[in-house]
Amino acid sequence: MVNRILLLDDEPAICEITGILLKKLGYDAVITSRGEDTILAYENSIGQGARFDVVILDLSIPGGIGGKEVLSTLLKMDPEVKALVSSGDANDPAVSDYKKFGFSGVLMKPYNKTGLDTTIKSILTLKNPLIE
Repeated sequence: MVNRILLLDDEPAICEITGILLKKLGYDAVITSRGEDTILAYENSIGQGARFDVVILDLSIPGGIGGKEVLSTLLKMDPEVKALVSSGDANDPAVSDYKKFGFSGVLMKPYNKTGLDTTIKSILTLKNPLIE
């Protein structure tokens, strides 16, 4: 079974490159550039019975809904969502204390193919503490 990844990032270059990397790594990737589209894509995936295995959320989306707000909405839809916070700012509280915000892990920018794959695989193996 191919793992499904949903990525939110407002930078076209990051979307393009990460999309290529995810496909090369064998993941089924859906890329969004707006928080509203990310929420809709996740909601649709639940309705279709093909939920995303991991969601990668950029914290800062200028003029739109960023990663923290998107995750808050996703958690209401699906308390088992596994989300990575993606940022280049290690000092942001959502990065340094990611669990407090509901994230399962951190993907620091800039990332490479190996870091991306390793981080996703570590999240895929996490057990949900709510169901243990």
